[in-house]
Formats: sequence, structure tokens, C-alpha cells
Amino acid sequence: MLRSAVPRRGLFAVAIILSVLEAAGGLIVPLFTRDLIDQFAASGLDIGVIIWLIAAFFVQAAAGGFSYYFMTYIGEMFVRNIRLRLWNHILKLKVSYFDKHESGELISRVTQDTNTLKTLITNHLVTSISGILSIIGALVILFVIDWKMTLIMLSAVPVSMLILAPLGRLVYKISLQMQDELAAFSAGLGRVLSDIRLVKSHNAQSVEREGGERKIASLFHFGMREARIQAFVSPLMTTVIMAVLVVIIGYGGARVSAGDLSAGTLVAVIIYMFQVVVPFSMLAQFFTAFQKAMGATERIQELLCTDPEQSTGRLQQNQQNDDPDHQEPGRQSKPDFATALTLSADWEQSEDASYQVDWNQPIHFKDVSFGYGQEDEVLRSLNFTIEPGQTVAFVGPSGAGKTTIFSLLERFYETSAGSIMLGEQNIEQIPLHAWREGIGYVLQESPLMSGSIKSNITYGLTRPVTDDEVREAARLANAAAFIEQLPSGYDTEVGERGIKLSGGQRQRIAIARALLRDPKLLLLDEATSNLDSESEALVQEALQNLMHGRTTLIIAHRLSTVVDADQIIFLENGILTGQGTHAQLMDGHALYRKFVHQQMKQESNFSVYTS
Repeated sequence: MLRSAVPRRGLFAVAIILSVLEAAGGLIVPLFTRDLIDQFAASGLDIGVIIWLIAAFFVQAAAGGFSYYFMTYIGEMFVRNIRLRLWNHILKLKVSYFDKHESGELISRVTQDTNTLKTLITNHLVTSISGILSIIGALVILFVIDWKMTLIMLSAVPVSMLILAPLGRLVYKISLQMQDELAAFSAGLGRVLSDIRLVKSHNAQSVEREGGERKIASLFHFGMREARIQAFVSPLMTTVIMAVLVVIIGYGGARVSAGDLSAGTLVAVIIYMFQVVVPFSMLAQFFTAFQKAMGATERIQELLCTDPEQSTGRLQQNQQNDDPDHQEPGRQSKPDFATALTLSADWEQSEDASYQVDWNQPIHFKDVSFGYGQEDEVLRSLNFTIEPGQTVAFVGPSGAGKTTIFSLLERFYETSAGSIMLGEQNIEQIPLHAWREGIGYVLQESPLMSGSIKSNITYGLTRPVTDDEVREAARLANAAAFIEQLPSGYDTEVGERGIKLSGGQRQRIAIARALLRDPKLLLLDEATSNLDSESEALVQEALQNLMHGRTTLIIAHRLSTVVDADQIIFLENGILTGQGTHAQLMDGHALYRKFVHQQMKQESNFSVYTS
């Protein structure tokens, strides 16, 4: 990850050089201090020593300041690049991945885990680099000055490593569990906040409070486990350091009294000892932070190594697999970060590539079967054809697989068996970005993004859009009247998920968005089912404007929509049991007749009720 995301390696080299200068300045200071003390003891003072001592302090301070700034910049840029890569990768993941993972968990990966990496690089990496240089330089000089006291000092190293090594492994395990628990807590928090109205309307605050308290208590438990380790390590390391210091001062003092060592040399040795001990304690903190970052990095790489949507589907992959030297991306026995980067680059290239889809061809479903994961198949051996410009209605009981057909056409999922063809070409051979560019999808409850009405109407469009185009799309969608009555007009904020607007208003904005997109294939998934009669009439009129001149697939329970369709496809338990016009199915399909009579009865009752 460092190789792929660290910016400006030249700047990194400059920061390292400055760290070397900082360490060198620190290593020179004790030598000048020794000379200064010895000169005082001899009742003499050389002004040059003082000047050199001040210069060494200045070099150490300046080099340390610039080195810290550059390393912090590198750390921030590194985390920014990782976050950008994570964000872009999440946007490319398959819909099936989001079916299994909560949004809060992904938010935790992008924020909490990357922040752990940021802490390691910005707070610890710079001190560890200069610290290692200080330790090496100080030990070399100490061996030259007095090798006996140096050996006494080094006797503490094996003791410290025996303590740190097993505790480091424990911190790593705790970090992994902590990251998972933070992700679970973020997931729960995101779920509750996004559906806060459901929580309040069902008086579920107590249930959610108990669930949140359990997760918070678990985070507290992991935090205290880590605190217990630190509470053991810190005093123990301090005790070891103090013991070594006492031994050195006692032993050095005796040698000064005996005349074997000058007072200045003893002071220099003590200063060098601190230049070894202090960086060593910082390295212990770096070691702990590194173990935490290892846990966070493992989770980040798991996400980055998850296969994104394949721009050209399985067919191109299968052709590549015919090559004996080829290994299918994302199918390695062990996640491979380099392969993930390659897949991401391929996806971006396909997104930018210009590819024209010829929509003036029929769409063929050929023996299409599909199931979600390990569940039973939702669709079974479907065979039908949709001609260009046709309006096709999908009818059947709830759970028959109607919406799943739309998901397969949008290529949210890949078929388990069979193929969907556009003319003679399998749609999986068409670049994903180009394919979706030609599809408009209006759902039962079309979602809006937090932002203005205008930004929602133009959402997803890469071409420049004029205000006149936006207003025309709103007019055709029967949305212009209510938008222009709002105080801020098209700049009105819709709130999270469009909560400030009614259901009918949200649907009309979604239709305006589809109109502006000018799709060649239109998918309408029960777009009027949850609306009142006035809103439904306005939306129905807007839909007629949207459907004009386009191949349109409809999931609807309204009889008028079904009757007017060029073709009706009746599904039962994922199996096509009837296909034809309204008249043909009325003559030859008993369940369709029952469906029509139920709809006529419901619409008749509704008319009586409203009148």
C-alpha cells in the first residue's frame, strides 16, 4: 500500500535527509557539552565550542521541524490516496456486495481504519526514522567513548524485547477485533439514523438503545484490554530505564572519582543514553501503533481485493481463462492487492471509453435462470423477446421474479444460467458504463439524493445541461408547477432521501431525471403504486410523456397499463406461464383472468370510495 499510494518519493527522500540532519545535530550536542564541561573544570572556556553548540541546536531544531512537516504532508497525502482508492472502489463494487454488508461498515473502513494508518505515519513514522538514526549513532559514539558502560546499557535491550514481542502480537489481535467492532457499531449507527422515523414511529428507541449500549460496552472492553497492556508496559519500561540510569551514574561516578573518566565524558554518556532510551521508548509506541495499523490495513485490503463489477462481464473473462497462463482476477487463493489495482484501472478505462450501443435491436432472454447466492432460483429458464419500441408489461404474484428481471437488465447481477442478448450480442460483452447510459429506471419509491431539486434532476449526467433543458424535463414530468411555487425553486433542498417532498413529487422528479437522461430502454417498477389519486394521475401523465418512442418495460398492477401493453408476460414462481396480448391471455390463461377480475374489483371499489 505504501508503494502504491505514497506521493512524491523525492519529497520522502528529502524528509529522510532532514531526519538524518536532525539526528546528526542531536549526536553532536553531547560531544560539545563534554568539551564545555571539561573546559569549565579546567577553569577555561573556548567561545568556539559555545558557537558550535548553538549551531548544533539550531540544525537539530530546524531539520526536525521541516522533517516533521514533510513527513506529516506525506502521511496526509498517503491517507488521502488510500481513501480516494477506497471510495472509488466502493462505488464499483457489485450490488450483491451491498446486499451482504451494511453501509456503516464501509464508512468505518474509509474513516476509522484509514485514520489508524494516518496516526501511524504522521505521529510515529517521522519520530521512528530519526529515532533509529539517533540510536545507531549514539551507540557507535558510546562504544568509542566507553565500551563498558555501553554494554551495561545494552543489557536492557533483550529484557525489553522479551516484554514487547508477545505483547505486540496481543495488541495486533485486539486491534483486529476493535476494528471489526467499530465497523459493526458504525453500521448500526448508520442504519438507525437513516431510518430514524421508523424507529420513533414504532417506539423502538429502547430496543436500539440496548443494542447500542451493548456495542459501546464491547468497544469499552477492547479499549480497557489495550489499556491494561499499556499499563503494564509503560511502568515496566520506565523501571528498566531508571535501573540502567542508576547503574551508569553509579559506575560512571566511581570511575570519575578514580580519575579514569572525566566529568564531561560522564555527562556526554548520560546524554547519549537518553538519546538511545527516549527514541527506544518512542519505537515501542511505534511498534504498538504499527500493530494497530496492521489490523486496519488487513481490513482495508480485504475490501480493496473484493472484485468490482466486471465492465465486460464473464464472457471476456472466460475467453481469458482459455489462456493457460491466465488466472482469473479476484480468484486467487490469497487476496492480491496488485490484481485489485489492475481491475480498478480496467474499470476506469472502460468507463471513459466511447462505445455506441445499437438499441434498435430486439432484447432476447434465452434460458435465463438466476438465484440470489445459495438460495433457490428466483427465475427459471426464461425465454422471451422484446422488440424495439414495444411496451411490455410483467405481471404475476408477489415474489414471481419481476423486479429481478429488471436487476438483470441493469446488470446489478449476472445470470446463473442462460444469456440476455441485444440482437446477436450478449449484453455482458457491452461495456457496463455504455450499457447503463441507455437505461432509465424509475422505481416504486425512486430515491433522491440530499441536495437541490436541480442537482437531483441532473444526477449522473456527465454532459453539460442547460437550465432550459431542466425546466423542459420538469414540465414534461408534471413537476414544473410545484417546483416553481417553492421559495427557492429548482435550488430547493430536498433533505435526506428527499424527505421534504411528498411521494408524488419525488416520483415526478425521478421521471424528470429519466427524461433528461433520454434513455433508449425504460424500466418502470410499479412507479404509481404508492400514490394518492391526484398524484397518480399527474405521475401517470408524466409517464406517458416518458414512454413515448421508447422501449418500455413495466411492472404494474393497474389494469389500464397492462391492457395497453403491446405484450404481457405472466410469471409464476420465476417461470413464464403466459405471454401475449391482453386479449390472448384473457382467452387462454386462467390465472391472468383471475388477476384482471381482482384488479377490476379493486379499481371499482376505489372509484366508489373516492366518489
